[in-house]
Amino acid sequence: MPATIEIESNDRICHIRLNRVKQMNSLSFELMDELSAALREADADDAIRVVVLGHNGAHFGAGYDLNADWAGRFGTETAIGARDMLRACRAFEFGPWDCSKPVVAMVRGYCLAGSCELAMMCCVTFASESAMFGEPEIRFSAAPPVAVMPWLIGLKKARELLYTGELIDAEAALRVGMINHVVPDSELEAATLKYARRASRVSLEGLKMTKAAINKGAEIAGFRAALDYGVETGAILDSTPTEARTKFKEIAQKEGLTAAIRWSESQFEE
Repeated sequence: MPATIEIESNDRICHIRLNRVKQMNSLSFELMDELSAALREADADDAIRVVVLGHNGAHFGAGYDLNADWAGRFGTETAIGARDMLRACRAFEFGPWDCSKPVVAMVRGYCLAGSCELAMMCCVTFASESAMFGEPEIRFSAAPPVAVMPWLIGLKKARELLYTGELIDAEAALRVGMINHVVPDSELEAATLKYARRASRVSLEGLKMTKAAINKGAEIAGFRAALDYGVETGAILDSTPTEARTKFKEIAQKEGLTAAIRWSESQFEE
């Protein structure tokens, strides 16, 4: 089985690329494990000062892999099983946050659901003009594992997006503070690595202590506790057989996941 990530380290920068191109870099169990390990290794390597999280292919990610056997691994039909699943996803998504060094996301194409949360948990995000962001899980009665969006863009805009699962383009994401920079597709990697190189010239101590101060301030304000609470409420939603969730599963079982997603999206066409 090919590696689900690729790693290249040089000049004090560790560049990690998501590598499930045919699956739109959806987050499988293997990718979650490999990315978590890569972040830990980069964090432990004093030769590395900055991590860049990018991707191969046209899309940063379609969210968690809905073809994976979540029910078999966690027993998600029960509230306890759903909570165990969301706790595992939360621990994974905190990887960029818990890394003591700056993690810079580089995003093209779709950046959806758990993949969107993963990018938001990075310190800085560069996006190409083609990028699209959003969390459409609510459309089939699923909860985001990490409700980080309100902390970045504010309550009003987060409610608008999370209540409907609407997507926004890169320019809109920039305006609301979800990302830091928008550049042409052809310039994305150069612009991201230019910033990473500039940051990598700062001392390792300076980078670590500055990130620690920023993170701790957010956590004192309730950041981590609030996201933990989101897991508890999300577990209730994920284990509740709502009409939309039941219909989504029926279509997925009979006609396949693509058909179920098309049905879900069709409910919101006007």
